[in-house]
Amino acid sequence: MTKGPGGAAAGHAVVAVPPLVGVLALQGDVSEHVGVLRALGVGVVEVRLPRDLAAVDALVLPGGESTTLQLLIEAAGLREVIAARIAAGMPVLGTCAGMILLATTVLDGRPDQWSFAAIDLAVRRNAFGRQVASFEEDIELAGIAGGRLHAVFIRAPVVESVGSGVDVIASVSMSGDGARPVACRQGRVTVAAFHPELVGDSRLHELLVADAVAARVH
Repeated sequence: MTKGPGGAAAGHAVVAVPPLVGVLALQGDVSEHVGVLRALGVGVVEVRLPRDLAAVDALVLPGGESTTLQLLIEAAGLREVIAARIAAGMPVLGTCAGMILLATTVLDGRPDQWSFAAIDLAVRRNAFGRQVASFEEDIELAGIAGGRLHAVFIRAPVVESVGSGVDVIASVSMSGDGARPVACRQGRVTVAAFHPELVGDSRLHELLVADAVAARVH
């Protein structure tokens, strides 16, 4: 079991027979997510083609540039395959651009922008500003042990509205706009506007692993 900030045990242990987790490896923070998952002792597959998804129990959609990722996903023939696996109950973690790919509504997307519509959220891209407006903040993770998480926001999206079936895991305050959700969960779909893979805190990845184990059982 890994430990969160301050040495407190994280809420989800890796099981004796670990699942196989895929990381979409077309663009973005691929190696960072792979490193976190390997440190947890799970098998990892870098997903570039439809056949790479065949054996995975869960999937990470990493940060990057959402429009570019969409084009690459379609070019690789992965759009329909990923959508089908998510619809069938495959657990998924989306960070930054991954959140945009999973939300039901993208408010400022291109006319041809699409999403997997896997979590009932409306999100706005780059809502915190461009690269120069990137920031870091310690945030609470509701219902997840281990203390505050040091979150890194880079050209981050923000959640504008949340559906009734969605749990808000974490929020931050936007100047003059109150607290806004930055991490949410619905079923076995978890999204974060920040980059947990950059800060040495594996709790959201452990949650994904626990979801993958539970999905195997059911």
